[in-house]
Amino acid sequence: MQSKKLSIIIPAYREGRTIRNNLEVIKRKLSGVVSDYEIILVIDGHVDNTYREARKVVGIKIISYKTNHGKGYALKKGFEASTGELVTFLDADMDIDPLQLKRMYPYLSAADMVVGSKRHPFSKLQYPFFRRVLSFWYSMFIRVFFGLKLHDTQTGLKLMKRDVLKIIMPYILVKQYAFDLELCFLAHKHGFRIVEAPITLDYKNSGTGINTKTVRGMLIDTLAIWYRYYILRYYQNK
Repeated sequence: MQSKKLSIIIPAYREGRTIRNNLEVIKRKLSGVVSDYEIILVIDGHVDNTYREARKVVGIKIISYKTNHGKGYALKKGFEASTGELVTFLDADMDIDPLQLKRMYPYLSAADMVVGSKRHPFSKLQYPFFRRVLSFWYSMFIRVFFGLKLHDTQTGLKLMKRDVLKIIMPYILVKQYAFDLELCFLAHKHGFRIVEAPITLDYKNSGTGINTKTVRGMLIDTLAIWYRYYILRYYQNK
């Protein structure tokens, strides 16, 4: 069992129907993986009963605000409130079993950041064909335009050393769609070692999946990162 304190940051939006049960499951499963941990739930906008249901779960830290700002904003807020030597991001919908963190820990002996990857050869997926196609083409796009040799940046499960986020988080601007890309890209550019780990994914369509708005927003955010780095040189001059 791991002894280093782990901060689990969970962004949540419109999760009122399942959040109480999911948090209880996460607590129970993590108790067999790590001895010292904190769960930080960030409720990204008051639009349903997520906050009321989450308060029924004992032993978690809750951050909430009225207006929805996006996943990246929520994760930055969660990190500001965290204290662990290691940090993980976990999606509230439980598409990825938190027990999978156990298989990610060994990678930290040779890496600073471990990224769960849908396209790892040992990953097991229950995942719609359309999303597989989008994931493939997006990974090709970022390889060509960003030189980032990762097969998948967008899976919600990531495990990182705190030192990585202390350096990277102040640079991150994306609040919503391409936060994961900006995080991985900047970690790579700062010389941190990133490895991909296999995951088992049981996709549940909670109504917040990919649509035209999401694809458009993802493209805009991705191009904005490219423009800031290669044209404005914003990150280099910050």
